[in-house]
Amino acid sequence: MNDKQQFDIAIIGGGLAGLTLAIQAADAGYRTILFEKEAYPFHKVCGEYISMESWDFLVRCGVPLADWSLPLINELQVSDTEGKIYDFKLPLGGFGVSRYQLDNALYETAIKKGVTVLTSCKVTDVVYNDDFFTILTPATIFTARITAGCFGKRSNLDLKWNRNFTKTKPNKINNFIGVKYHIQYPHPAGTISLHNFKDGYCGISRIEKDTCCLCYLTTAENLRKSGNSIAVMEKEVLSQNKQLKKIIEESKHLYEQPLTISQISFEQKSQVENHILMLGDAAGMITPLCGNGMSMAMHGGKIAFDNIRLFLTGQINRPQMEKQYKQQWQYQFGLRTRIGRVVQYFFGGSWSTSVFLKTMHAFPLFSGKIIEQTHGKPF
Repeated sequence: MNDKQQFDIAIIGGGLAGLTLAIQAADAGYRTILFEKEAYPFHKVCGEYISMESWDFLVRCGVPLADWSLPLINELQVSDTEGKIYDFKLPLGGFGVSRYQLDNALYETAIKKGVTVLTSCKVTDVVYNDDFFTILTPATIFTARITAGCFGKRSNLDLKWNRNFTKTKPNKINNFIGVKYHIQYPHPAGTISLHNFKDGYCGISRIEKDTCCLCYLTTAENLRKSGNSIAVMEKEVLSQNKQLKKIIEESKHLYEQPLTISQISFEQKSQVENHILMLGDAAGMITPLCGNGMSMAMHGGKIAFDNIRLFLTGQINRPQMEKQYKQQWQYQFGLRTRIGRVVQYFFGGSWSTSVFLKTMHAFPLFSGKIIEQTHGKPF
């Protein structure tokens, strides 16, 4: 195997976790390779709201956020399944930006910093042996001392490795589909709205260029009952909420077909699998109602890199690195994901959603604490 195929760090998946980890590794002088099955730039099913905890980190990674004139968001609006609205403050707040623009900017930065990025390249397996990883792709084999799995919500590797969450029977937190559009609609720039409907909820917020991201999550069963037609489901299910009905009828779609993803699971996941450090959605997802999955992915990448650096400089061994990463990930995100799973159970039902929102609205200290738990601190 020639020298060009050997790396210090291999990263599988070029989303926010993978790209920001690659940039940190390159800045520290490590030979880094990143594998991404798509070709940049591309759209992703994502709510595209990022809490302010990530702003400074992204700037340090080379993203010129201040030059993009992004909408700053500090209000949360939630409606029950009929469309009754409840308003809440977002103390930390956030901003809206498309993954199309953000991921591409990070990709270009990673290339400039010397990261080897293989796009349109799917990793078929990773094998750990004798303190090294062998990464298999259809065309070539690579080796690395560290491998990070940043491949999203569900991948071929999850199934190949028989990860625990893939074996759980369908239930209320593991059998969702996601649907996303970019639309033109006069939504307030400083507000993110979450509109409930039967067995699902839809978020809308502004991103760059006076565009809105409309993204919703619902059960696979809802789609099946609608004859597997997204249009029918939006008309017969989502439109029972008068807020969503107005958006669906009056918005202009900016691409012909929605982006979709299936088999979304909010089950607990392991942060280390076969000695591979798992990041982003591969490590554990927070429900969109609690937001900040993107911030969690990037913060997780920073935590991972801090421990990777200690390992590569000989300050800790591999078991210590894996243990510290898991402990620090759980410390930062364990409570967030648990709260997200609890809140998930209250939404999507007419009675439960209404009662929960009335309680949240009537007790602002309580609602403030819940919202605070879904937003971390700057890192």
